[in-house]
Amino acid sequence: MHNYCIIMAGGIGSRFWPLSKDNYPKQFLDILGTGKSFIRSTYERFSPLIPDANFLVVTNAAYKQLVLEHLPELRPEQVLCEPARRNTAPCIAYACYHIQSHCKDANIVVTPADHLVTNEIEFQRIIKLGFDFLAADGHNDNLVTIGIKPSRPETGYGYIQVPKNEKPAEVVKVDMFKEKPNYDTAVKFVSEGNYFWNSGIFIWTLNGIMKAFNTFLPDMVKLFDEGIGKFGTEQEQAFINKKFLDCQNISIDYGIMEKSPNTYTIPADFGWSDIGTWGSLFTHAHKDENNNAISGKVVSVDNHNTIVNIEKGVEAVVEGLEDYLVAYRDNSLLVCKLKDEQQIKIWIEGLK
Repeated sequence: MHNYCIIMAGGIGSRFWPLSKDNYPKQFLDILGTGKSFIRSTYERFSPLIPDANFLVVTNAAYKQLVLEHLPELRPEQVLCEPARRNTAPCIAYACYHIQSHCKDANIVVTPADHLVTNEIEFQRIIKLGFDFLAADGHNDNLVTIGIKPSRPETGYGYIQVPKNEKPAEVVKVDMFKEKPNYDTAVKFVSEGNYFWNSGIFIWTLNGIMKAFNTFLPDMVKLFDEGIGKFGTEQEQAFINKKFLDCQNISIDYGIMEKSPNTYTIPADFGWSDIGTWGSLFTHAHKDENNNAISGKVVSVDNHNTIVNIEKGVEAVVEGLEDYLVAYRDNSLLVCKLKDEQQIKIWIEGLK
């Protein structure tokens, strides 16, 4: 079976501070209280479609042992270590060159490590549909991204535009990728009906994505080509440690997907969220009678529409807040208005 899965797990989830920190980032946390970390849930979601030997996790070297603890089914050589963060295009290129050293006719699905999916049966159907689409005559070089049917005018996601009034199809040609909109634009996108959230989940053949890298990111290809013969060997890590830092810091969306003329999307609805912010967690968390999401040993008095998340072993009394976020973990405390949560990433820079 030539189906591979690349799990991107190198981020630090700074918007989830103080729960997510450099030494133990979001992908290894059970923020939703399911009993499983995000990365564990991601692996289990794909495991019916992908053999254990065909999973690759791309992460920071500091997290390699954490990955193996959460995914004991993987061998150490299946955890690829980036010496620095260079965004998703270099991350995916590295994994593809590694796969190429083992299997030149691979089918690949790429996923972040920290998404929520509530309907896994439908999710697996959609991923299989993507693989089947690429296997059909004439589609081998196409690039597929999963689009999510929007349930609200969300300003935190990018959007995928498809042709309007086209005959319904499960796989649709992409017209254009749209950046994160303001609220009024998001309302317009949702009302028009031919815009979908960009999930950041991609499906392609190794051959198709390598052609796209050659076309749109030739300098990156030139750099990685120097390592051909070293990928899949004991020399791989030394080469990556030396050359990866020279990669352009660019996302796969900017670098390839937005430029390629042969991108397709599969509009889907399987209970997806990237749980990228406290606000998105609030949407999915259990709430009390005053619409508060309370976690930990907390006495909540006259609070409304508020998140309180306190670590085990700590007690808290919180009174009189509305539309606030209170979080405590590892001797770090955050108190802010929920509407200002996008500033968390900026604020914590002041602590460094």
